[in-house]
Amino acid sequence: MGTRERRERSDASDRELVDLFRGALAASGITERQISLAAVGGFGRGELSPGSDLDILFTHIGLTEKSLSVFIKSMLNPLWNVGRQIDYSVRTRSETKTISKDDIKVIFGLLDIRHITGNQELTIGVSADAGKQWRRRIRSYLPMARESIDLRTRTFGELAFLLEPDIKESRGGLRDLNAIRSLAKSEFVPVSLDRLAAAEALFSSVRDCLHGVTGRSRDQLLLTEQDAVAAAMGFADADILMLEVSKAARSVDYVMQLMWSSIEDRVHRISLRRSKRIPIAKGLERLRNEISVLEGYDIASDPGIGLRAAAIAAQSGARISLESILRIAQATTELPNPWPRQTREDLVALIGAGAEMIDVFESLDQEGLISKWIPEWEHVRFLPQRNVLHHHTVDRHMLETASRAANLTREVHRPDLLLVGALFHDIGKGYVDKDHSEYGAELIGPMARRLGFNANDAATLATMVLQHLLIPTVATRRDIDDPQTIEYVLSLVDSAQTLELLHALCIADGEATGRTAWSDWKARLASNLISRTLSAMHGVDPPPQPELTPAQLAKVSKEELSLEIFEHGDVFDIEIVAPDRVGLLSAIAAVFTVARIDVRSAKTRTVDHVAVMNWIVTADINVPPPSREGLLDLIERALVGTEDLRIRIEERIRAYRRRPGILVPPPVVSAITENVTDATIIEVRMHDRPALLYTVATAISEFGIDIRGAIVSTLGAEAFDTLYVTDVTGAPLSSEHAIDLARRLEIILTSQD
Repeated sequence: MGTRERRERSDASDRELVDLFRGALAASGITERQISLAAVGGFGRGELSPGSDLDILFTHIGLTEKSLSVFIKSMLNPLWNVGRQIDYSVRTRSETKTISKDDIKVIFGLLDIRHITGNQELTIGVSADAGKQWRRRIRSYLPMARESIDLRTRTFGELAFLLEPDIKESRGGLRDLNAIRSLAKSEFVPVSLDRLAAAEALFSSVRDCLHGVTGRSRDQLLLTEQDAVAAAMGFADADILMLEVSKAARSVDYVMQLMWSSIEDRVHRISLRRSKRIPIAKGLERLRNEISVLEGYDIASDPGIGLRAAAIAAQSGARISLESILRIAQATTELPNPWPRQTREDLVALIGAGAEMIDVFESLDQEGLISKWIPEWEHVRFLPQRNVLHHHTVDRHMLETASRAANLTREVHRPDLLLVGALFHDIGKGYVDKDHSEYGAELIGPMARRLGFNANDAATLATMVLQHLLIPTVATRRDIDDPQTIEYVLSLVDSAQTLELLHALCIADGEATGRTAWSDWKARLASNLISRTLSAMHGVDPPPQPELTPAQLAKVSKEELSLEIFEHGDVFDIEIVAPDRVGLLSAIAAVFTVARIDVRSAKTRTVDHVAVMNWIVTADINVPPPSREGLLDLIERALVGTEDLRIRIEERIRAYRRRPGILVPPPVVSAITENVTDATIIEVRMHDRPALLYTVATAISEFGIDIRGAIVSTLGAEAFDTLYVTDVTGAPLSSEHAIDLARRLEIILTSQD
């Protein structure tokens, strides 16, 4: 079925309506000069599918209700009697003009009006009114158009990612194609209509075949009907059909995003001139809610800029400008193998933004950037998975799983591994005669090493992918009271850290799949299984305090302040040795905050009353690189408690609170009091932000507690800090004291988050 068949179907309906119209004139006494009949919407475009309604408009010149009633019944009763679906309106030209001012559906239909019979001047007048009104009032129509599109998305989902999409109503479908075409008629912004022709032809043919196969006017393409529709259209199988449908829907959605971006640029053009462009990272700037590459910046020399822009955009709830995405796609070279640490962390930060990540990720994927960075992704793009459990294509399901995993980062000790494992847990799908978990594990190992993870982390990710169905399968199919069940899980997962990662992945995967795959009952079973298995494992051991090198021990013996900086590109390794004192860690953290230095990781250890600190940091692009003399001066001022440092820190914290950003889980602070070290361990898990370590260290010091050591990690956008603390006598805290400290610290961090 094609355009010719739809036109012939429309022409046949026209002839039938003309005959009925003439008969109704005779029955009602109305003259042809007093009324006109026009087709609107899809019928107006001559695009009737087998099950389409006839959308028609009667325009009249001041006829009475009684005469109109006789006319309408006389004309439409024969159609209703045979089950034809008619969507009709009866108005004067003036009434039509008034109603269309505030009804986006009406104005969209009128933009495609086509005269059938009767007084042609009435139809021409309505058409002229609609076109003029649409162009003149376009700014008032735009919010209505956007809301109608967003409402359809919320109601019918995104066509590109659904396994049973509505070809007409889902986002990226025929209804959106019509909306794009209507907006193009306003001439408010240019629209690439030529990029939509293939998608429109495919969707129209699918809809025609669906109506023909089912004998119904429904537009949702169910799994049970996809094989028949694929055969009718000449596809080898339904998977190929749905792959093409997904590709087409993404192209429609992409053109729509381009269009809305252009519209927003024009709407805000005056205010944009008054807005300030703010440099936010190397090669990047922010203007209002958009991240852009600096004009003239050499993208080819900085292959990590795409993921850096994506992480910043997703974490701040912004978007990357489409012009910048195109520039990055055209100029980006392959990433180094292995990836630099910062690029890997940018990927983690992107994933960790949760729901905000999906649109940013999709914009990059549309231009082929994801596949360029991660070639394994290409195979799962648009890949359908036709079973009753899943609602999305493989790639979208993995994005949804990663989005939900972002809500569980407080539940695990390695949020970066959870997020990456969630994004790629089904990377092995779509290969004939290969178990997707086993093949996925084969793929993820080398991929993880390429992303810059070490061998142990790569092995953990491989286990996560291989065993991502273990917890839900065992919890629902085995007796978890049977010790052999626990032994079976232990035989496949040999560490508590991996087990907690699998538990979080199980939850995220289940929630992303849908209610048929996840429920409160399954969640309780999984949690019970994990609890029993962890008990058998004796829990997760905290990391040991860092060991010192002989060179560091030699510096300890001098008992004096020293500082060295080692530069590695954009990353700096700073070693500080200083006589220990209460508040030393918070003082150093204050210095870094004031100097606009971001801590990526740190290890500190106190030996013989001397603290040895190793900091891996990056500097804000808006300040000079850190210097030894400048940092030493700030440290000396911090140690004597200079007031201006505290004020500057508080200003930076307040500035951070004013910035828009994504919703994140609240901070979690835990106390570990088992006899595993000579100090009490306080663990802080939360979203990273400026002055975080300063806030934590200062609060602990103000409670009269000494920090003997610390291991600080920033994994993407998540901070995981482990602090070893003692009381004033150097002894570990009592259980009650440690738990109270953790509770009070959590309250402080939550109030400032």
